[in-house]
Amino acid sequence: MNKAEMADEALFLLLHNEMVAGLYRAAEQGDGENGRCITKLENMGFRVGQGLIERFTKDTARFKDELDIMKFICKDFWTTVFKKQIDNLRTNHQGIYVLQDNKFRLLTQMSAGKQYLEHAPKYLAFTCGLIRGALSNLGIKSIVTAEVSTMPACKFQVMIQKI
Repeated sequence: MNKAEMADEALFLLLHNEMVAGLYRAAEQGDGENGRCITKLENMGFRVGQGLIERFTKDTARFKDELDIMKFICKDFWTTVFKKQIDNLRTNHQGIYVLQDNKFRLLTQMSAGKQYLEHAPKYLAFTCGLIRGALSNLGIKSIVTAEVSTMPACKFQVMIQKI
């Protein structure tokens, strides 16, 4: 990784942390409620995901099916955004996919202690939106949730909604 890539990654991590902190700081001062912060972060991620996937797929051949799209998200999209591929992709072949990242970049700066597990959801909301927005722009309506049992590993569950 060269110096420019390291700087880009550091800036992304700092921006993400400041978005989360800023929204929660505003909620504590009475400008909103805590439950809405996660929704706002998820909506920001959704818009970013839509824009990024448009740029990343402009020179890509059409995808064959849903699984092909999910593989693209796990390999190419994740590598471009987080500098590594998803560690594991599982599916039940009925519209549910589980993407597992064993060393998720947005959680690695937090301690591995259990006391920080309660704060993990606010650092995953943006990424849930990112995935949902990318899939949306590829014609797939979905619900994306995240789960953390041990830091910094996390699982993103993608439930495809049939239209």
